Amino acid sequence: MIKGLFLRQRPADILNFLFLLVLTVIVAVFHEKIKNPSLLVVLYSVLFFMQAAVIMLRHRGKFWRLFYSLIFPSISILLIFDSLGWIVHYISPSDIDPMLIRLDYSMFGCYPTVALESFTTPLLTDLFQVAYSSYYVIPFSLGIALYRKGRMEEFDHTLFLIMLCFYLSYAGYMIFPALGPRFTMAHLQSFELEGLFMAGYIQDILNSLEGVKRDAFPSGHTAVALTVVYMAWKFERRLFYVFVPVVAALVVSTVYCRYHYVIDVMGGVALTVITIVMGEAIYGMSPYRCCTSEEKNTAETKDS
Repeated sequence: MIKGLFLRQRPADILNFLFLLVLTVIVAVFHEKIKNPSLLVVLYSVLFFMQAAVIMLRHRGKFWRLFYSLIFPSISILLIFDSLGWIVHYISPSDIDPMLIRLDYSMFGCYPTVALESFTTPLLTDLFQVAYSSYYVIPFSLGIALYRKGRMEEFDHTLFLIMLCFYLSYAGYMIFPALGPRFTMAHLQSFELEGLFMAGYIQDILNSLEGVKRDAFPSGHTAVALTVVYMAWKFERRLFYVFVPVVAALVVSTVYCRYHYVIDVMGGVALTVITIVMGEAIYGMSPYRCCTSEEKNTAETKDS
């Protein structure tokens, strides 16, 4: 009975439960190496029980429905990402940057971030830094568009694939830790990136928010943004046409702004394919989709 009830939950909720459990197990196994393991266990436990609580509260008004649908998943994704700084380097102390640098050089016969200096201008740096930052807005834009229209089945489908992409990228960071060229290749760059108006401020904000996470490979920015584009193509075609040029600029910006190697971007594209194939298969088999129209109408009545 409990198993059946669990499996009938929203796929994104099941994914969140399982990923929190996996992280807790990782912390338990590597507790002697990880910094502040007890704090991490508390964090993951709180998120786990909050997930259960918001599931029970989701039909108690519009606020709880919004919190359950959009706000809490965002909190989970952000807090879990932030916690990786206390895990990755301690369970995988050897960064793979040297290998990534060699792969880039073998493909291009140069170091891409250094070669791009020939095209660097302050205005272009501003534009690409803004494009890079759009990563934090694009998923919300699609989610809010679907939520406001009451297209909850499409919203839940989209949330699951986006959350799956995030968590697969987090797993990638733990398996393939890499700092990225802004740290490892700074000594090869002739100058630091400077913008006209915004780049410096955005860089400072991102540095304070993201810190040093060893999150270069695969490029989560690329993978998540492309997954959002795919879901927009399926469910919100107008936004799809808006997202395409923005995401194209975002992908270029990952290398131009020295956050990623080109091989990271290629890894991000591969991760997008894995996310879509795996995510669509899992979502298609989910009992959650078999809820009757009467059950869904009852939930909507309770929300109103």
